Amino acid sequence: MRVYKFGGASVKDATGVKNVKRVLELTGARDVLVVVSAMGKTTRHLQEVVNHYFNDQDELEAAISAVYNFHQEILSDLFPQKSHIIYEEVSNHFKDLRGFLGRNKSPKYAFVFDQVVSLGEKLSSAILSHFLLEQNIKNTLLDSRQCIKTDSSYREAKVNWEVTQKQISQKVNKKGITISQGFIGADDNNFTTTLGFEGSDYTAAIFAYCLNAVEVTIWKDVPGVLNADPRHFKDPQLLHQISYREAIELAFYGASVLHPKTLQPLQRKEIPLYVKSFLNPLNKGTCVTKGAALTPYMPCFILKKKQVLISMSSLDFSFIMEDSISEVFKLLHKFRMKMELVQNSAISFSVCVDNTFNNLQELIACLKTTYEVNYNENVILYTLRHSKPEDLEKFTQGKTVLLKQESRETVQLIIKD
Repeated sequence: MRVYKFGGASVKDATGVKNVKRVLELTGARDVLVVVSAMGKTTRHLQEVVNHYFNDQDELEAAISAVYNFHQEILSDLFPQKSHIIYEEVSNHFKDLRGFLGRNKSPKYAFVFDQVVSLGEKLSSAILSHFLLEQNIKNTLLDSRQCIKTDSSYREAKVNWEVTQKQISQKVNKKGITISQGFIGADDNNFTTTLGFEGSDYTAAIFAYCLNAVEVTIWKDVPGVLNADPRHFKDPQLLHQISYREAIELAFYGASVLHPKTLQPLQRKEIPLYVKSFLNPLNKGTCVTKGAALTPYMPCFILKKKQVLISMSSLDFSFIMEDSISEVFKLLHKFRMKMELVQNSAISFSVCVDNTFNNLQELIACLKTTYEVNYNENVILYTLRHSKPEDLEKFTQGKTVLLKQESRETVQLIIKD
């Protein structure tokens, strides 16, 4: 059995949905589980619904209607017969959304976020499943929340692998085509949870691991994994093959096409991961598997925007030792700050973090009770893998470097935007 994952860009409109059918036909997919993300920018728009729910109720209905109308346009292109059952299904999903927002008592943003934003995957999977059926491609629609069981860490839930393995073994038919949702699972109380950034890729890996799939293919709008992001670097080159170890390193540092959580379960069972173009599905793309670190071997350039560089120094010039650093780590964990880079000296400590959950000011207030604190928001973290000295010199020319860290294979730079 194979696992395919189609991201939001691949199903951003009716043409994209039709292209999924084309990919399935061209690749001869018969026994395959298809994981699909929300359509286009739906997740972002549903997050705006959550923000209006908490901060601006007057705009809430308009935000919901915008998401509804976007999907209605796609439906009208795919299903000209307005009597098709999919119209009723989509309307019922929006009734459920409004019902939840009307009766919800929880003040917790993360909980509400997961219940609302998960609508995107429920809509895209239902639409894709019905379209394939209309095209005489038999398939089964599976609610991934029945399979992927997690704890209640909303927005970044942790998978209960034992229960998930049991549920997937029971509920997934290894024959034929199954359509399911990326990004979402359910906790012990059957509330919807989400799996964090790039959660749909992770979903594909979870299913593949539990099904002992022969391979996973992530379908993208790029030809494969490139040595640099084409949105920020000129003339990026295609990497034909990457080892699991190297791919996890690149993903950890922020390579947007890969995610470390996706790679780890695949590596444990040595399931190959392919990254291919949904526009040219017969091209080879990139394969992540055992073997050489990179083929061809070349420098790789990665960047992460909107990072925060926090620098602390002791108020009395005392040394910053293991006990004080451990307290800082506890605060970073408490406020859900993802550490991207750490550097310390005798009396100072610097950390670059991703403020995904918007807890920066609370963290800074806590740190200031013990340290002198300075911070820079909206910095860019650049990571260079396998670069040569001349690459680094050329790269830093004209840039304001706030911090630099270098090891044998990796150079990291924090640049003022």
